[in-house]
Amino acid sequence: MTRGMEPATYYHASARDRRPRPALSGDIRADVAVIGGGFTGVNVALELAERGRSVVLLERHRVGWGATGRNGGQVTGSLSGDETLRRHLVPRIGAEAAADFVWDMRWRGHGIVEARVERYGIACDLRRGHLHAAWHPRDMADLRAFAGEADRRGMGDAVTLLDRTGLRERLDTPLYHGGLLNRRNLHLHPLDLCRGEARAAESRGVRIFEGTAVTALDPGPPATLRCDGGRVTAETVILAGGAYHGLERRALGGRLFPAALGNMATAPLSPDLARAINPENLAVYDTRFVLDYYRPSADGRLIFGGGANYSGRASADIARTLRPALERTFPQLKGIGIDFAWSGQAGIVPNRVPMLGRTAPTVWYAQGYSGHGIATSHIVAEIVAEAVAGTTGRFDHFASIPHARNPFGDRAGQGLLALGMLYHRLREAVRS
Repeated sequence: MTRGMEPATYYHASARDRRPRPALSGDIRADVAVIGGGFTGVNVALELAERGRSVVLLERHRVGWGATGRNGGQVTGSLSGDETLRRHLVPRIGAEAAADFVWDMRWRGHGIVEARVERYGIACDLRRGHLHAAWHPRDMADLRAFAGEADRRGMGDAVTLLDRTGLRERLDTPLYHGGLLNRRNLHLHPLDLCRGEARAAESRGVRIFEGTAVTALDPGPPATLRCDGGRVTAETVILAGGAYHGLERRALGGRLFPAALGNMATAPLSPDLARAINPENLAVYDTRFVLDYYRPSADGRLIFGGGANYSGRASADIARTLRPALERTFPQLKGIGIDFAWSGQAGIVPNRVPMLGRTAPTVWYAQGYSGHGIATSHIVAEIVAEAVAGTTGRFDHFASIPHARNPFGDRAGQGLLALGMLYHRLREAVRS
């Protein structure tokens, strides 16, 4: 993709900040070099700048170009790999502390996002309100258990368990058997949030270069990054490119696999129709393993995603692929125009636990949020920044978790992942 070009997504078309940034030209030095201008990279840069470090951020395309600017825009208390993480931590810190750690991880990202928006005045269409919708009657048991946990932990006033009638009052669809209404969860314009955070980072002295591909990494010390237009020397490098970078493959290859996630945005709905189908402007996803997710935009569209393709290849016609699910969910929208349809790559880890670690004493990495990227990326950025600054406790919790590596490489691992997801699809079809 030519530098400066934007993907054809609703978020890029409606972004408030379109200001391009220069490419790197010449040789520079910094305390920390961050590779990747998505949520993880931008926020770890901001966190470190707030701690007094000099930071350079390098982005191959534009800030928010990858998964950050292509996702469903939901900030929820879902955490991939939560049970694996909890079980791993029990021998290290005890059962109660492990449960507390996982629960805090669920909600810490919400607080960081809201604080960023407030502190730096970021306009990103931030709203509260979310429905976790039960696809099958038996799914209500898990939602009921989560509501009980929320109540025990003092969050009971934020969640309401809904039966089928209660859900239908808030969402005019015939599909679901009930759900969990969550007033703590958020939804927003993710690209506006990321670019607002990038401006905040620049206000703290972070130097951001777009259109700058890193072609080689020498860990040093000090580490040296060779780029198209120059070179960066730094004491610390942070890899924050997720499924979009190809660096340090000897250490990271065969551990993370891209899933192509499709999204689309309808033509604007009439105000009456928008109120009729979703009167409280809630974001929604369902309880399936391979789920649908959707929410209203600030300008009255329905942003609808799903149909994850675990082969790593995007559908040739995303709107055609997603339209049947949209019209099954809301028959009232049959035939509605689709103004935007796009795909993005989410980094999937087989055990679903985010991958944090180091490939060398100077090179840190964070990746693999398995479809839960907005909240998780903000938490991970905080954890990585505090570790680089010398407080490694939370980072070490994640770095100690083993991640299987496919010895046959990324392509073979992608095939195995696709087979695993096919199993889950078939299992859910049988259960339905």
